[in-house]
Amino acid sequence: MPASFLIHFLKYIFRDQDLMVQRISSVGSGTINFKYGDKLIKLWIYIINFSGVNSSHCLQLSSDLELGYINVYRRTEQQSSILNANPKATNMSTSPSSSSAPLSEDSELQELMEQQRKNLLSTLPRQRWQGSYLYKYNGFWFSTMQMPGLVEFRKHFQARDSDVLIITTPKSGTTWLKALAFALMNRNICPINQNHPLLNQNPHTLVLHLEYPNPYDKQHPDYSFQGSRRLLGTHCPLALLPESVMNSGCKIVYLSRNIKDIFVSYWHFTNKLGSTETSFEEFFDLFCKGVSLSGPIWDHVLGYWKASLDKPQKVLFLKYEEMTQEPAFNLKHLAEFLGCPISQEEETAGVVDEILGLCSFDHMRNLEVNKSGTMWNHSNQVFFRNGKVGDWKNDLPSEMAERLDQITAQKFLGSGLDL
Repeated sequence: MPASFLIHFLKYIFRDQDLMVQRISSVGSGTINFKYGDKLIKLWIYIINFSGVNSSHCLQLSSDLELGYINVYRRTEQQSSILNANPKATNMSTSPSSSSAPLSEDSELQELMEQQRKNLLSTLPRQRWQGSYLYKYNGFWFSTMQMPGLVEFRKHFQARDSDVLIITTPKSGTTWLKALAFALMNRNICPINQNHPLLNQNPHTLVLHLEYPNPYDKQHPDYSFQGSRRLLGTHCPLALLPESVMNSGCKIVYLSRNIKDIFVSYWHFTNKLGSTETSFEEFFDLFCKGVSLSGPIWDHVLGYWKASLDKPQKVLFLKYEEMTQEPAFNLKHLAEFLGCPISQEEETAGVVDEILGLCSFDHMRNLEVNKSGTMWNHSNQVFFRNGKVGDWKNDLPSEMAERLDQITAQKFLGSGLDL
């Protein structure tokens, strides 16, 4: 049954307010399964305190096919008049308080969104991972924290031709690349001096990560930020990007890294976060099976590698190892790709060295904001360990290294990619 037909059918059935209340009351809360192609979509119907519904309230049925549930909202008469006057305003950022058990709009919205999140996660395959769970969503694994922002990003983000997206798998040099891109793109308004934003803010606060807006700030995050040219970050795989990203003129900068170094950095990072439930061997085995944040990592990397070959003017594929070996050359290459090339006058004046110095690993790690600041309830220190190429040799036994090499060779066979 086509999803659009199903939605219109349900709206027709519940078109009368009294009938709607009566039928929902007879059904109660639960799950109704409908065939949609070869997949089973679970449509969840939730009741948000319908006691006291009268002519001063209306019921607004809205759907979210991607999450796979239907929400029933009760709105005030004032909100109803707004909806009637503007049909496009069906997704409002607040929901009304209950007449029998009044709640603030914020708390009611938070409760609704938390329920929606739980219901989505209950439909997905999951794997125990570092004291919590990862959930398999459209072929990739994501954490409980990622899922709300990821789905909102896919549904509501509209790319602009002027946008720049910094995309990586976790622990591939994300913090460093964000700092470099920010310094490059803003060098005319933020010269390298004692007042530069990177001296008192972590790169992740300057380059918003699209999966991690606060999901309780509003029902649909506001993506109309950062002025005329937005610099944004994500770990989202290519296959899950909003259509507007690939259909617009926005640019993607992707940073890859040696798989073994990513794994070791990953292990240390999760332990810094206090996640010590999984042993090193168990963590490694899951990683090899593709179970990691935004993984399987090989699928993630290959998606952007192939896109960079197909659309080199849109996707720039960088390698962490090459960036560290020839930082000046790669910085100038990045600037050219971003449309803000470094002039000969700037190079003579030392701009390249200034940016590289400002964004160097040792410099950023020793800044006070990155030693004592916090983000996402964790210290900024967790984003800085050592950043060295080949550090995997200090932690990874030879047999584990060989296994990762074999998997990588098999996954990348015929692609022309060598990490």
